[in-house]
Amino acid sequence: QVQLVESGGGLVQPGGSLRLSCAASANIFSMYTMGWYRQAPDKQRELVASISRGGSTNYPDSVKGRFTISRDVAKNTLYLQMNSLKPEDTAVYYCNAHLLIKDYWGQGTQVTVSS
Repeated sequence: QVQLVESGGGLVQPGGSLRLSCAASANIFSMYTMGWYRQAPDKQRELVASISRGGSTNYPDSVKGRFTISRDVAKNTLYLQMNSLKPEDTAVYYCNAHLLIKDYWGQGTQVTVSS
C-alpha cells in the first residue's frame, strides 16, 4: 500500500509562486509514474504535470512554462513548482502514483489564487 501526503498549498496573489510537496511512504519513483492533478469546484479532475519512471515530464498547455514537476528520490518526495499563478489555477491539488491498474492518491491540498 502506497501512502501519499501533500503539503504546501495556501493562498497566493496572482503572479505569485507556490511549491507543493508530496511525500511517499516508500521508494516508488523507479516503478510508478507520478503526477499532479487538480480539481476546481464543479469541474473534473485534470492532470497538470506528470513524470515517468525514466524522468520524462509532461504538461498540458494551460500550465506549460509555469509549472515544473520534479522529484527527490532520496527523500521519496515529489514536487510541483508553480509560478506566475492565475486565479484559474485555484483548485485542490492531488498527488498521484500510477502503475498499470493501480492508482494511489493523496488527500489533496488547497491552492487559492486571489488578490
